[in-house]
Amino acid sequence: MNMDQPLLKATKIDKIFPGVVALDKVDFTLKAGEVHALLGENGAGKSTLIKCLTGAYHRDGGDILLNGETISPRDTLDAQGLGIGTVYQEVNLLGNLTVAENMMIGRQPKKWGMVQTKQMNRQTKEILNQYGLDIDVAQLLSTYSVAIQQIIAIARAVDLSGKVLILDEPTASLDAKEVQMLFGVIRKLKQKNIGIIFISHFLDQVFEISDTITVLRNGRLIESVTTVDISSIDLVTMMLGYELGEETKLKEHDGVERETLVEFCNFGHKQLIEPFYLAIGKGEVVGFAGLLGSGRTETAETLFGVTPHDSGSATFKNENINLSSPRAAIANGFGFCPEDRKTDGIIADLSVRENIILALQAQRGWANPLPKSEQDEICKKYIKALDIRPTDAEKPIRLLSGGNQQKVILARWLATNPEFLILDEPTRGIDVGAHAEIIRLIENLCEDGMSLLVISSELDELVAYSHRIIVVRDHEHIAELVGSEITTNNIVEAIAADLNVDNGQYELKGVIS
Repeated sequence: MNMDQPLLKATKIDKIFPGVVALDKVDFTLKAGEVHALLGENGAGKSTLIKCLTGAYHRDGGDILLNGETISPRDTLDAQGLGIGTVYQEVNLLGNLTVAENMMIGRQPKKWGMVQTKQMNRQTKEILNQYGLDIDVAQLLSTYSVAIQQIIAIARAVDLSGKVLILDEPTASLDAKEVQMLFGVIRKLKQKNIGIIFISHFLDQVFEISDTITVLRNGRLIESVTTVDISSIDLVTMMLGYELGEETKLKEHDGVERETLVEFCNFGHKQLIEPFYLAIGKGEVVGFAGLLGSGRTETAETLFGVTPHDSGSATFKNENINLSSPRAAIANGFGFCPEDRKTDGIIADLSVRENIILALQAQRGWANPLPKSEQDEICKKYIKALDIRPTDAEKPIRLLSGGNQQKVILARWLATNPEFLILDEPTRGIDVGAHAEIIRLIENLCEDGMSLLVISSELDELVAYSHRIIVVRDHEHIAELVGSEITTNNIVEAIAADLNVDNGQYELKGVIS
């Protein structure tokens, strides 16, 4: 291969859907041994470009060259044969098969029509040893962590393809140590001159691992730059087309006393969260911070009755209330947007409309169905208010981007007119544009008098909009920050107190989840 010529070059790629120009003469160049980050808001055209490169979509214009030769992959299998492999955020392997069976599926070594299991296991072990994995390949894939499964998926993709590797949100479900494990694998692949396209919403990871960044916006190429030549502020501005400005400014913690809306006394659940006291005022935002597994989500699920509390009591507007189930919580004016929107939030095959009206219909009772005209009116209202794209309320929600799915879940609960709303990681895994919109929504809801409990791994974000911050550690609420105490440094110090962890800013930022 001529090292001076690009490994992969796409020029003037067009893709048009009915009424939408998804890609408008987009150029993209990938060199051998390069990690090239592909960034942009949800709907910018990233996924469409990848699908054109891998044959999942037939492009409407432009050329793709691999090692200087024009290619037109008919489908993803054809693209694999040409040397282009893809690994997605959600590992698309089979957990009920062994590691070796997953690695060799469709190409198992056979003799007299019988699979040679020992040979298959040996070959798989040799492949994985190149990635620093020394595991029992005869075990079911499901017995290993998501990080190990990702590396196995990468090893399989490289073994099948071996020229271009596309990683679509590979770190979304990984903790800090697992991210570094994956990055070690990526660096080894670079040394083998494999070109890597890296798609991620985590900009700190982009700056750490990528050599080049290409930004798309509204289906157009904005710019391709060397990573060392751009600042994070300039990158965000490029992605959005405007500066975040007021969206991330520090709010004033004025110490205003608010009328208590909801109060939890000695509230908890054995082995999940130690009994705690929590009072939230009308129009107040209380942020929750802590390490992975600290008890933040367990607190939220106990408050909402997903896991019924086994100690304590709750009052709402000074009246005792029952929180034994989500149905009871909804009846008392609570709403809950869960952390895992795909598993616990959306119903993928239902339409946007059906997902939006779900909680309101449950609140009214299934014997009292919402008229279709009322459903349409509600959907129209929130699609416009939250800028949900595309605006087609009958479109299956699974076809929407992550950020727009998150907005639909928010719309579902806003339609019930809750007085107390719990948001668990509302901005996780969405692009910076939707991120800014959701932060603005939180602030607007607060100004309108709604009370919110927000769990987030983004400390700067919590500092920006929280009136108080509760720090959770080892399934216990261990600190409360108010007023001028609300700073990222104070949160980190509270989390790290008495823990044997590295206090460096990057390392801690990586493990707060």
